Amino acid sequence: MQWQKCSRSKSTTNLKGTTKMASLNFNAEAVEPLTAYDVLPKGEYLSMAVASEMKKTKSGTGEYLQITFEVLEGEGKGRKLFERLNIRNQNKQAEEIANRQLSALCHATGVMLLSDSEQLHNIPVVLDVGIEEGRDGYEPQNRIKGYSAAGAAAGGSPVHRQAVGQAAIERAAPAAPAVAAAPKAAAKPVWKKAAA
Repeated sequence: MQWQKCSRSKSTTNLKGTTKMASLNFNAEAVEPLTAYDVLPKGEYLSMAVASEMKKTKSGTGEYLQITFEVLEGEGKGRKLFERLNIRNQNKQAEEIANRQLSALCHATGVMLLSDSEQLHNIPVVLDVGIEEGRDGYEPQNRIKGYSAAGAAAGGSPVHRQAVGQAAIERAAPAAPAVAAAPKAAAKPVWKKAAA
């Protein structure tokens, strides 16, 4: 790690009085600097959910599901995109929109009975990404507009297999319906057995 043990804090005096300073012993040459990202261009991006969690709304009266997607290939490879679905909200229209968005994601991933958001993780999906104009002093940001399946039931393209592994592709493909085993034939039909 780039951090070394910190020494005790020092005090300095400025115009507002005494301020405590921390000695960090941090080597910035050992860490790649954070660079600002521009929004991704509008388009479709092969991605997968890598994290999800329920969070309280700003007002504290509801909850939203935040899903973090990672772009798997192309210009935005490695970039994170975020979806926030108002699962529990006083505004019933917001809830309905969130439920429809979650349904679209479930259909795209093939997870039709969802009990935990982790079931959506590590399954490739194509995100339809747009750009939402900035407001209230914020910069423009990417907005997920829709979802579609990443590949055919046969397993998608070779690029998909390289990016996320064959196991993830197989999980994304719909499972073949289970065939029930035929029951064993009884020696005597039930209706012909004598009552005991």
